Amino acid sequence: ELGIRIPRPLGHGPSRFIPEKETIQVGNEDAMMHALFAESFATLGRLDNVTLVMVFHPQYLESFLKTQHYLLQMDGPLPLHYRHYIGIMAAARHQCSYLVNLHVNDFLHVGGDPKWLNGLENAPQKLQNLGELNKMLAHRPWLITKEHIEQLLKTEENSWSLAELIHAVVLLTHYHSLASFTFGCGISPEIDCEGGHTFRPPSVSNYCICDITNGYHGVDEIHASPTGSIPVSICLIKSTESVCEVEALMEKMKQLQECRDEEEASQEEMATRFEREKRESMFVCSSEDEESAPTRDVSRHFEDTSYGYKDFSRHGMHVPTFRVQDYSWEDHGYSLVNRLYPDVGQLLDEKFHIAYNLTYNTMAMHKDVDTSMLRRAIWNYIHCMFGIRYDDYDYGEINQLLDRSFKVYIKTVVCTPEKTTKRMYDSFWRQFEHSEKVHVNLLLVEARMQAELLYALRAITRYMT
Repeated sequence: ELGIRIPRPLGHGPSRFIPEKETIQVGNEDAMMHALFAESFATLGRLDNVTLVMVFHPQYLESFLKTQHYLLQMDGPLPLHYRHYIGIMAAARHQCSYLVNLHVNDFLHVGGDPKWLNGLENAPQKLQNLGELNKMLAHRPWLITKEHIEQLLKTEENSWSLAELIHAVVLLTHYHSLASFTFGCGISPEIDCEGGHTFRPPSVSNYCICDITNGYHGVDEIHASPTGSIPVSICLIKSTESVCEVEALMEKMKQLQECRDEEEASQEEMATRFEREKRESMFVCSSEDEESAPTRDVSRHFEDTSYGYKDFSRHGMHVPTFRVQDYSWEDHGYSLVNRLYPDVGQLLDEKFHIAYNLTYNTMAMHKDVDTSMLRRAIWNYIHCMFGIRYDDYDYGEINQLLDRSFKVYIKTVVCTPEKTTKRMYDSFWRQFEHSEKVHVNLLLVEARMQAELLYALRAITRYMT
C-alpha cells in the first residue's frame, strides 16, 4: 500500500538440491548445533546457507568455522581487505557469484577500496601478480613450478614475502574448495543477496502467475495433481533398484576386504592399476559439458577467462606422477605451513582428519558398517585425478566401489563445480540420506584442497631449497 517493494525468497531452504523439510531447522537443533549457529552468527554477522547445510556434520562444521575465522580475522601476514579480495579472486575463477557477493560485502566492510571491485586491473599490482597462481591452482595445479613462486617473491616493490604467500595460497585453495561445496550442495543465495529474491507479487497459491504460465507449479502441487503425479509402480521400481544398489556396494566392499586378506598385489601391479585409473579418469566427463561463459559481473575479478580445467595427460603432455611418499602433507606440507603461518597447519590438519575419518557407521538404511574402504576410495580417486599416487593403495578398488554416475559427479564438483546440476546430485547413491551426500562433498572439498596445497607447497619447498 505504501509502494514499497518487498523482496520474497526465490528458493525454499538453504539448498536447491535438498528439500527444506529435510534440512536441520533452526530452533530444532541440539545444544552443540545451537552453539555452532551462535558462533557462526557472531563471526559472520549472519547464519549463512553454507553453515545451514554443513551442520549435518557438526564436528566438521566446528573445525571449518574455526579455520575460516583464523584465516580471515585473526592475526596473520596479510591485511584484512587483502584476505577478502583474494577470496573474491578465488571464488570468481569458478564463477561462484554466491561467495563473490559475500566477500564483496566483507571487503567493503573492512575498508577495502571500492575501485578494486571494478576489475582486477584496478587492484594493486601485487594482487594482480597473484592471478597466474590463482588460475593454475584452480584448474591445473600440476603445472605449478618453483619458477612461478620465484616470480612472486622477487618482483621488487610488488614482491610477496614467504609468509604472505603461504597465507594467500591457503586462502586461494580454501575458496576454490568452498566453491566446490557451494555448487556440489546446490547452496541457494540468501534472500538479501543477488539471485536470492524477487520483487514479483505472489499469486494466490504462493507462486507467481508467470511461474504457472511457464509450467512450474511448485513441487507440492505436482505431487497433489493427478496429471503431474508419478505412477506408484515407477516409484517402487526406482526404490527397489536403489536398495539393490546399496546391497551391491556393501557386497563389493566385503569381497574386496576378503581379497585383500588373501593376497596382496605386487608394487608393479599397483603402479599399473594407478596409471590405468588415471587414464580412465580422463574419459569421465559430465553430459552437461557445454561451455558456459562467465558473466561480466564475476569475470572482472580474474584474467584469462578462457583458461579452465584440462586433464593433465591430454594432447601428449606428460605430467610426472606426484608420489606422496616423496612429498606428503603429514611429513612436509604441514610443517612448512605451520612454520611460516603459525597455527594454520594445525587447523588444516585437524580439518583434513575430521573429513577423512568422519563416520557414523551407516550406509543408507544399514547400521554398523565400516565405511573406511569407501571413504579412502573417494579421497584417493580425487588425488588420482590430480596425478597424486599412494604407493600402498590398490587403485583397482576404485572401479569396484565408484560407479560411473558417481565418478561424473565427483569429477564435476572437484574440477568444474560450476557445471554441477541437480540431476547429477540425484543420480548417485539414490537411496542414501542427504546428510551422507553432504558428507561426500566434505570429502571432495578437503581432498581437493589438500591436492592443490601439495602442488603449491612442493613448489615453494623447491624454491626454498
